[in-house]
Amino acid sequence: MTSPAAVTPVSAVAIARPTPEEHAEGSSFPIVGLGASAGGLEAFTQLLSHLPHDTGMAFVLIQHLDPSHESHLTELLSKASRMPVSEVKGETRVEANHVYVIPPRCNLGISDGVLQTPPRPASGRNMPIDSFLRALAADRGSQALGVVLSGTASDGTLGLQAIKAAGGVTFAQEVRTAKFDSMPRSAIAAGVADFVLSPAAIARELVAIARDSHSPVEPRRAIGPPEDAELARILRLVRSASGVDFTHYKHSTLARRIKRRMTLRGFENLEDYRRHLEQNREEA
Repeated sequence: MTSPAAVTPVSAVAIARPTPEEHAEGSSFPIVGLGASAGGLEAFTQLLSHLPHDTGMAFVLIQHLDPSHESHLTELLSKASRMPVSEVKGETRVEANHVYVIPPRCNLGISDGVLQTPPRPASGRNMPIDSFLRALAADRGSQALGVVLSGTASDGTLGLQAIKAAGGVTFAQEVRTAKFDSMPRSAIAAGVADFVLSPAAIARELVAIARDSHSPVEPRRAIGPPEDAELARILRLVRSASGVDFTHYKHSTLARRIKRRMTLRGFENLEDYRRHLEQNREEA
């Protein structure tokens, strides 16, 4: 069994940590980075076949490809997806409700919502999934989502860590459903996967997250009295644990991120979540 990649623990206080400029609220849409190697076609197909055409998200697929052969991944996945599927050719601006596929002989990057195709490194170990997910976290912040599917070794673990640290949501394929389980097993062992699900269940959870992200969050209304008092208590706990004071950050941003974290942890109200933080300081 391959040892999981070394991961620095990430505090769940990323729910409130501001991303670079936060991409002016409402001006960006979520981008999902999905990585796989061996067994990836089957996992990608299962996941895409359970997604509707209108999630409002974009999907970028990073597959370990043989640089000496042309890829038929786009053609094969087009049969399973209700969204347009295209291989990235040069700089490409990402659009919602589209699927983008890594080309052979290239890695993928992203900056300001534009996909880039740097060449594979000439020497050393190529980790295209980690590379893209890290870039995605830096570019999209809390609007980044990462998925590690079937594959060998540990590519993707450090990328999920970066997305978690940016306040995004992370997934690993349930190992019993993976044709090759080393990649998802590494991510799970490192504690960087918020959800561990089958490809079909990952698709359903993405749809639920998309639905939630489309719900309007109005300043000063997302959390109101008496919940403002609970929010203040939560922020004091976070300040005590991390030394960072978030009380002056945009209220709607804090509300959205705390709501997301509560959903991930299975809490429905702020009081219960605040009690959880008091009893589990590592969460803060």
